Amino acid sequence: MERPEILSREIKAFAFDQYGTIVDMQNGLTEAVTPFLKDKGWDGEARRFVTWWRRTHFENSMIDALCERGHTPYRQIGHRAVSHVMDRCGIAYSQDEVRWLISEIEKLKPFPDVLEALARLKANYKLAILSNGDRDMLQAAAPHIGFPFDHVISVQEAGAFKPHWKTYATAADIIGEDRSSILFVANHAFDCIGAKAYGMRTAFIDRRKRPFGETPHQPDLIVADFTELAERMTYTNGP
Repeated sequence: MERPEILSREIKAFAFDQYGTIVDMQNGLTEAVTPFLKDKGWDGEARRFVTWWRRTHFENSMIDALCERGHTPYRQIGHRAVSHVMDRCGIAYSQDEVRWLISEIEKLKPFPDVLEALARLKANYKLAILSNGDRDMLQAAAPHIGFPFDHVISVQEAGAFKPHWKTYATAADIIGEDRSSILFVANHAFDCIGAKAYGMRTAFIDRRKRPFGETPHQPDLIVADFTELAERMTYTNGP
């Protein structure tokens, strides 16, 4: 890992993953689906339902990126994932209900530490979002996040889901900085690995206290949350 003083001197911009990094996806969706599942008479754990949903969505999006047969919208991948999990759980549902569940992603709130940290970072860096979400989903989410990013970038611009290298290349072009001057920030190892493999610097938000894993593409920074990220990246050499 690089020393914070080197990173703070050489980094010009941040690119943040949105789902699970900026916004609290697991807890937010669990809160949304709990009354829905109760009304359906399903006696399983709502948190487990959300985990299955997110895992199925991830698998389907990776398949979509690897097949390289055209980019499928995030919302459509999500629809397939939720329907699959409903079938797995034996829950009867309508297509409108699936669409409603997917729309809850647009209403997710940021983690409590995020906004204050972003305000500190904005004084010295360009700040961008690079998300697997569709353009319209990111636009709908903006008021619920409530922070003026310099760029909000959908992978639709690149035509593939992260961690395809084209997503990071497209983001670098839009942000207007060299890849090595951008710090990509995510709560997911796969996303950090993709960005680092492309040539960006990376910061891993280790909220879940899990090992990053063995890979040649280790993060340049590992922090517990956004508060620590802001502290480390506003490093000063003396008074």
